[in-house]
Amino acid sequence: MAVMTYREALNQALREEMRRDPDVFLMGEEVAEYDGAYKVSKGLLGEFGPQRVVDSPISELGFAGLGVGAAMVGLRPVIEFMTFNFAHLALDQILNNATKLHYMSDGQFDIPIVFRGPTGAALQLAAQHSQACETYYSHAPGCKVVTPGTPADAKGLLKAAIRDDDPVIFMEGELLYNMKGEVPDDEDFVIPLGVADLKREGSDVSIITHGKMIHVALAAASKLQKDGVEADVLDLRTIRPLDMDAILATVAKTNRVVYLEEGWPYAGTGAQIVSMIQEEAFDHLDAPILRVTQADIPMPYAKNLEMLAKPSAELVVEACNKVLYR
Repeated sequence: MAVMTYREALNQALREEMRRDPDVFLMGEEVAEYDGAYKVSKGLLGEFGPQRVVDSPISELGFAGLGVGAAMVGLRPVIEFMTFNFAHLALDQILNNATKLHYMSDGQFDIPIVFRGPTGAALQLAAQHSQACETYYSHAPGCKVVTPGTPADAKGLLKAAIRDDDPVIFMEGELLYNMKGEVPDDEDFVIPLGVADLKREGSDVSIITHGKMIHVALAAASKLQKDGVEADVLDLRTIRPLDMDAILATVAKTNRVVYLEEGWPYAGTGAQIVSMIQEEAFDHLDAPILRVTQADIPMPYAKNLEMLAKPSAELVVEACNKVLYR
């Protein structure tokens, strides 16, 4: 095991996969000469050259489409968006082409492409740069949606995403890039897509979440423990495909559920998962499922208002106490 940051784990995954497979290449804004907006691609240009680490124009629709075309002819592009807020400009290529070409060609084309970059709020980036975008992509059949919350998960899941023959939306947490953790240095360390991870064992209530909200959930679980409440904390890691077996197992264990996500409540990822739990595990529930989300507003710029709009450990504790009738 090596201790490294989330960005270093992503960099290691990219480097190892580019060494392993000459068809893998990276393209995006500032990924080459500048080493990436968040330094995730640091040193890759020097090792692999400008044909495999490619600086793009500021044209998300254009370079996303180039990536789709490259995947159609057998390459394995990794397309970096400086933020998934900018990927809105590329939704036509992602949702109308990448996710549908395998189906529309009757399986003649695989589309082994990864679209990656940060999602959600950072610190005072305001409404247009703070959106949690998972729901847009998980709504569409034909792609996989991955949200790693730790350095180890970032490495293992990115390697799996690059090797996958389907389009993968790989959503990172901007505030996680400096976070350190233990990461296996094995070049074959791959975490299968669609497998959740129980980050903390408990018996009283289940906190289910994904992405950087795992750290909010763990902070809430620590606060609850001081009051004698033990929380199961389940990190989905992949929200499409979904590890429903792991979800049902934690529901059956605790009989009470709080779903935590960074996005908005209306038609959010949590709404889908809560519906599935109630369809498949209603008899296990001893209380209604509650959700903790961002406030249903565009993200404010003012720091005090931004903090009020974001999901917090305190809000998760409050929700857990409600489902426990405390």
